[in-house]
Amino acid sequence: MPDTVTDNLECYIVGGAVRDRLLGREVVDHDWVVVGATPEVMLARGFKQVGADFPVFLHPDTGEEYALARTERKQGRGYHGFAVHAAPEVTLEDDLARRDLTINAMAMRENGELVDPFGGRDDLEARRLRHVGPAFVEDPLRVLRVARFAAQLGAHGFEVADSTASLMRQMSASGELADLVPERVWAETVKALGTERPSRYFAVLHDVDALAETFPEVEALFGVPQPKEYHPEVDTGIHTLLVLDAAAGLSDSVGVRFAAVCHDLGKALTPPEEWPRHIGHERRGVEPTRVLCERLRTPKAIRELALTVTAQHGRIHRALEMRDTTLVDLIDELDALRRPERFEQILTVCHADSRGKPGKESVDYPEGDWLRRVRETVAAISPQPLLEQGIKGKALGEALRRERIRAVADLPRPD
Repeated sequence: MPDTVTDNLECYIVGGAVRDRLLGREVVDHDWVVVGATPEVMLARGFKQVGADFPVFLHPDTGEEYALARTERKQGRGYHGFAVHAAPEVTLEDDLARRDLTINAMAMRENGELVDPFGGRDDLEARRLRHVGPAFVEDPLRVLRVARFAAQLGAHGFEVADSTASLMRQMSASGELADLVPERVWAETVKALGTERPSRYFAVLHDVDALAETFPEVEALFGVPQPKEYHPEVDTGIHTLLVLDAAAGLSDSVGVRFAAVCHDLGKALTPPEEWPRHIGHERRGVEPTRVLCERLRTPKAIRELALTVTAQHGRIHRALEMRDTTLVDLIDELDALRRPERFEQILTVCHADSRGKPGKESVDYPEGDWLRRVRETVAAISPQPLLEQGIKGKALGEALRRERIRAVADLPRPD
């Protein structure tokens, strides 16, 4: 059925929809560019304008975004330092030229004809992430975007082109990454964490010297050794990336995956004379995890999960060796009775930690299964009989703890 709203408008599908269609990936959203029109023309046809900085409109029937073709010119530092020009004389190629990567700088006419002035299709076939032109360096956010696309398309074998990686290092050295607002960094990070191979995001940032500016707490882990008998990968930074991918294989939760990134931050603070051991790294890791979360302005639930995992993962790994009293206290400290879903998330990160080593990618996690049994046992102990005996206040809490310890003591220990 013809779309009368766009009749006689020069409209093109652009960006990710074109890229994903050519890759055979599911196309979720369509973004459109309109060439030769004005805001007045769009409004007269029933479009609703939503762009404050440049003209973007919502189709009155489909809700899809239609943006007027535009150019951007750098005029200051940071993400907002651009002058935007949208006018009827701006061509499609002008609009595509301002984009970051060639694979995102393709357009498609409504009849399916491809418009590809910068070789994006060739780069798709070569599995190459390559910048469109020299203006790439004008937007520091593009360093994070390329790293995110490396994670997003990692399953397809995409690698960053050497020329693009060189520009990204130049941008990292310029100091402009410091101008990125936390909300933009976190938004790109969330998208990267949601991919099949989120480790690629941090690995690319590390490779182009950008991790030290955007995630200095994570960058500090690279080059810090661990005992080889427990960690064949040795390097704590590499271990963290392995744990992150293991977490991605166990859970879709952004919180779980972010906690995996944070769990060993304390190892960067171990005095070198104590290497490769890291006694007390859980306690030392709380402060850098808190600082990282505050700087990125992460949601409260994600911050709390990351802090709890950082502080407690070592104890959870020792659950099979714990005394009954310690197990009951641990269940209480993890708030496992009131927050069972978060308890599961904590155990999932710890499971990922156990898998974040070469050759251990598929191991089970008996410590988690044991703690689940302990929690169920503790939860089954009701305070009601104690209340009926007239026990109240502090004495009630002490008596309930004793009953829980007694119940856990009766549990058969795992072999």
